[in-house]
Amino acid sequence: MARQTDTTPDGLVTKRSAHGVDETIERLTTALTAKSVTIFAIIDHSGEAARVGLTMPDTKVVIFGDPRAGTPIMQASPPAALDLPLRVLVTSDGDDTVVRYTDPLWFASRYGLDPELAGNLAVIDALTDAATAP
Repeated sequence: MARQTDTTPDGLVTKRSAHGVDETIERLTTALTAKSVTIFAIIDHSGEAARVGLTMPDTKVVIFGDPRAGTPIMQASPPAALDLPLRVLVTSDGDDTVVRYTDPLWFASRYGLDPELAGNLAVIDALTDAATAP
């Protein structure tokens, strides 16, 4: 089965993972660690929902970054700090696991950045490919 990647007009990239949520998260964090990228947090939305008696599909967000990539972006456009560090959403969607994140070129456009600065964020594509690949 071919893997599917979609990008919405508002810059949301969606990829289907060949793995469950926890394994996708593990693969992503392994790829981040191998690149010496700081993992700031993993937010377990579904776990927090369960803690207060609510249910939702398995949903986690990984927040990560590297000051060498993010600082020049925030220097060029301080409001970009609202969307940095980067975030990847990993969620269960029926029988599928879905990975979502903001497209680097859309991010650059949103904050009026030179598209070359989007290259500082482009690693997210390769990292999520590594996390979702069979």
